[in-house]
Amino acid sequence: MSAREAQQRAYSVGLDLLEISPNADPPVVKILDFGKYKYEQQKKRNEAKKKQKVIEIKEIKVRPNIDENDYQVKMRAMKSFIEEGDKVKVTLRFRGREMAHQEIGARVLERIRTEMDATSKVEQMPRMENRQMVMVLSPR
Repeated sequence: MSAREAQQRAYSVGLDLLEISPNADPPVVKILDFGKYKYEQQKKRNEAKKKQKVIEIKEIKVRPNIDENDYQVKMRAMKSFIEEGDKVKVTLRFRGREMAHQEIGARVLERIRTEMDATSKVEQMPRMENRQMVMVLSPR
């Protein structure tokens, strides 16, 4: 129908004429309440926003000579962070003479990597930053 006739129909019902696809030939329009349409679109956007998961980076700090029980506690924390869908940044800090034995720190990070291999992947391999080694794990 013609644009004028469609406008008259919409006006007679007390609704608005909304252009759905202007590039079509002929353009497609709908007769509906524009306020209600805007409200529903806003509701859809809010619903999509709710379902999004924001990925956070959680940081776990360890030392080269970490005790076994402390190590297990840190591993449980890392596993729970990964299961929640967050990334984990493992920071291994060296103090004093520990800098001379960086291979000990590298072994600790390697052990963490092998134990977390089932649930996560290494996003950033261990690397030195000043007096600390940093590795980033992300969920699979």
